[in-house]
Amino acid sequence: MNSASIPVQSTDIQNENRLTLFDYVLYVALVLSWSGSWYALALQVGNVAVQTSLFWRFVIAALIMWGWVALKGQPMRFARNRHLAFAGMGLFIFCLNFTLFYYGSIYLISGLLSVVFSLASVFNLLFGLVFGGRKPRLRVVVGACIGVAGITLMFLPELQGHSIASQGLIGLALCVSGTISFCIGSQISAFLQRQNVPVLSASAWGMSYGAMFSGLGALALGHSLAPEFSPVYLGSLIFLAVISSVIAFWAYLTLIGRIGAGRSGYATVMFPVLALVISSVFEGYGFPPVAIFGLVCVMAGNVLVLGGGKA
Repeated sequence: MNSASIPVQSTDIQNENRLTLFDYVLYVALVLSWSGSWYALALQVGNVAVQTSLFWRFVIAALIMWGWVALKGQPMRFARNRHLAFAGMGLFIFCLNFTLFYYGSIYLISGLLSVVFSLASVFNLLFGLVFGGRKPRLRVVVGACIGVAGITLMFLPELQGHSIASQGLIGLALCVSGTISFCIGSQISAFLQRQNVPVLSASAWGMSYGAMFSGLGALALGHSLAPEFSPVYLGSLIFLAVISSVIAFWAYLTLIGRIGAGRSGYATVMFPVLALVISSVFEGYGFPPVAIFGLVCVMAGNVLVLGGGKA
């Protein structure tokens, strides 16, 4: 589907529409793409500076996205005020968001990272209310809260074994800040789509600016821009650049324009479910009863948030 044809009607109206088959395809692609990103992110933390890893991740992602823009015949040139918005996307989504989570992973367990990031669904609803005056329906608010509570229950056994000491609070603050940064960038993307800026073009420019900011940050901190050439590092880098960046963010930003930031953000409640499955395979996570009950809550919240506007 050509992203230029994305509806640009107001987000509050979009929130009331029943999802189409294409919306569900985007939603599933998004959840699957982001589910493996936490494990891949953990493989990136090590000898290479965070800013360097992010630089190469979004250099690769931006090159692929620009090729996609050219293939689709999407516009590449925009006015200066559009570039300010693109730079804002690059800063908040493709730079600060990831930088804060990478540093947060030093202090917190991976399960807690997913739990914190799932709050994006709530922050998007709040931002839509504060900045856009879009009052979500009670059903959507209740569904988002149930979903977040369900994710917390799913990770409760892991959280109980984690002591929230001073360093843990630092990590929590970093990840909450990263989630807020992600949501601010999402609102910028929603604004651009209301201005009929194609998703592919906006994403290409946003990733380019994000790579530039990360590269400048690495140099300013005295880090090398040389990546690590081990199979594990390069494999996780390619996965994060292609699957978790190009495919996932195209799906996510397209969904924002089609169904609104609040409902799109609920994918951040769903993907930890599959992330937990991945953790059970590679990290030996078990499924205690409280986690199963949490999964039921997540699915119930999903029905409430993604259900049609009419009962």
